[in-house]
Order: sequence, then structure tokens, then C-alpha cells
Amino acid sequence: MCTGKCSRCIATTLYPLAILSIICNIVLFFPGAETQYAKDGHITEEVKYMGGLVGGGLMVLVPAMYIHLTGQQGCCGNRCGMFLSILFAAVGVAGALYSAAVAALGLHNGPLCKTVLIWTTPFKDRDANYLNDNTWWGVCTEPKKIVQFNIGLFATLLATSCLELILCATQMINGLVGCLCGTFSKDGPL
Repeated sequence: MCTGKCSRCIATTLYPLAILSIICNIVLFFPGAETQYAKDGHITEEVKYMGGLVGGGLMVLVPAMYIHLTGQQGCCGNRCGMFLSILFAAVGVAGALYSAAVAALGLHNGPLCKTVLIWTTPFKDRDANYLNDNTWWGVCTEPKKIVQFNIGLFATLLATSCLELILCATQMINGLVGCLCGTFSKDGPL
């Protein structure tokens, strides 16, 4: 497969991953599909860092568009375009790393929830891991099923960002090959 076709393949795979990251981050602002928690400021702190919207979303979506354009003409891209795709893919790697770090932190600290009378993060700084022991989940009384909600969305963000990281790193290698060796056409290297 030539470097141009590989770029197109990587870019078309990055598009849905970036969109999924954006959607997950937006949904995290509305636990239980209610706006009152966002209005009252009762949102898990890691959601406000917008790892999925900015990191796994925009910082991957913009490079994906350029990477797609690099391979747009099949196998006829130029060395300069492939070099620039390395830089754009590096931005994607940084965005994916940011998204992964925020998602991992969100999973580690757990959700902000109401426990009896106060809003707190009950699983933060505990020796026991709440992810492995669901008997602790009942501590959160409001919003309903917030623990499952946060685990599902932050785990999705973590998996998505790991895939984005792999794809952007692959494009960096692909871009390097295209930059050093030239891209390929039916007649041979350009």
C-alpha cells in the first residue's frame, strides 16, 4: 500500500473516533440526561477539562482532515505534504494523550455525586478501588446511576483516545516514510 492510500485509511478511521470523543464529552455534562446538574455546577471536575472535546476531538479532527488531504490524490502526494502530515499527526498524538490522561483521571477519582446531604467525590483518595467493588456505588444518591454513567463514558473516552494515539503515531511513521522515500505512483517513487 502506498503512503497516500495509508494516509486516507488512517484519516477515515480517525473521523468517527474524534466525533465519538466529542459526543462522549458533551454527554458527560448531562448526567441522567438532565441540565440541572450542569446549571448548578454539580459536574465531575474531569469533565470540565474537556479531554474528549478538545483533546480527542478537535486536536485529532483537524489533523485527520489534513492527513486525509495528504492522501487525497491516491498515491501522488509530495514529500512536503507528507512532512507536514507528521507535524499534524504529532498534534493528534498530543490531543489523544491529553484525552487519555483526563479519562484515566476521571476513572480513578470517580464521579462527583450527592452523598446523603453533601456533594463530594467519595471515591477520590481511597485505598479501595471502587471500579472493582460495586458495593460502594450506592454511596452516590444523586444523580441516579452516576457511577455507571461516568465509568461507561470515561472508559469509552480512554479506549477511543488509545486508538487515536495508535493511528496518529502510525501516520507519523507513514509520513516519515513518504517524506524520506517519496510517495509512490504507478511508475514508481516520486
